[in-house]
Amino acid sequence: MGLISRMSGTRVRLRLTLLYGVLFLLSGAVLLTITYLLVGQSGSNVALSTHTTSSAGDQSVSVILGEALPADSRLTDAERRIAEVVQEQAVQQHAATMHQLLVKSGVALGVMSVIAVVLGWLVAGRVLRPLRTMTATIQLISARNVHERLAVTGPRDEVKSLADTVDGLLGRLESALESHKRFVANAAHELRTPLTLEHALLEESVLDTDATAEGFRAQFKELMVVSDQQARLLESLLVLATSERGLDRRESVDLSGLTGDVLQAAEPKARHHDLAVDAEVMPARVTGDPVLVARMVANLVDNALSYNVAGGRVEVATGTEDGRAFLSVANTGPLVPPESVELLLSPFERLDRAAADDGHHGLGLSIVDSIAAAHSADLTLCARPTGGLRIRVLFPGEESTVLVPVL
Repeated sequence: MGLISRMSGTRVRLRLTLLYGVLFLLSGAVLLTITYLLVGQSGSNVALSTHTTSSAGDQSVSVILGEALPADSRLTDAERRIAEVVQEQAVQQHAATMHQLLVKSGVALGVMSVIAVVLGWLVAGRVLRPLRTMTATIQLISARNVHERLAVTGPRDEVKSLADTVDGLLGRLESALESHKRFVANAAHELRTPLTLEHALLEESVLDTDATAEGFRAQFKELMVVSDQQARLLESLLVLATSERGLDRRESVDLSGLTGDVLQAAEPKARHHDLAVDAEVMPARVTGDPVLVARMVANLVDNALSYNVAGGRVEVATGTEDGRAFLSVANTGPLVPPESVELLLSPFERLDRAAADDGHHGLGLSIVDSIAAAHSADLTLCARPTGGLRIRVLFPGEESTVLVPVL
């Protein structure tokens, strides 16, 4: 792993070096071309003068490189030949000078290209050094030391921003791992309790030599109750894991119809606890998984019925608000401290731990929270001043629904 990482880092450094070298070579070639053209242009406009002597006195003949000699009747044939020789020599000298300029500039460009590659290799190593340090540190981080951070110091640049982003990711991973550990520990505790009770009942039946058929029947009924509790717990854990994984089904769901079915199924429980149910179910459609949405409604209604007081009330409403469907469930009940409201969304959290044998395992609202997150819905909990909770789920509009997996 370390060798592969070093080879990958070397390849990146080599690519950066080649990039620096090619850029320098191209820039030098362009600069050499511009210089060559400017020098060549200025050399072609150089004027030379030659002096000749005649019977009329001294004469001066101006010769301009690249131009023909002027037709001047005052020049004799000998003077013209001399001017042509001078012009030819000047042209040859200019060509030799341009050739030397080209050769020496090319040699200088080649030498500087080599130097640029060496400097590019060193600069690339210096630029990649913080990344190599970050990579080495990240490779040493595991579940045992996920609390460690890169903690890169220095000015706010791209490397610092990358390090801070990685630190934020590690922080979220640490929180997720801690939450996972707590969930596993709580689940093991919740499963251990009924298993211990089952073992005690079975042991009592085996050791009791005077047990009668009626006694066995009573103990078997207790075992069936414990088994049902375990089945409900496992089903809740399965729903929670499914909702946290994301949505497999996406279709238009009639929220009001699902709520009406849940309320109809909950009527016997409401009558048993002497609870009044006020329902204001208005048409509302959401996009999502019908099974999960139905489970969300059932959990909210069951929570409102279970944690209530004798003669209390449950208020259920559905409808639309600014094009967004909503579900609202409120109940009377014991006072809930405002600081404890958010804790109820955590798995296995109950305000009254002594009520652990009531068939509830503290997973109802955590499942609701997970399903709401899977549907990109806003879930709000509010403690009522007179007791009980008001829970509201606001779904996104069907045209703007974005369904994403939940981490």
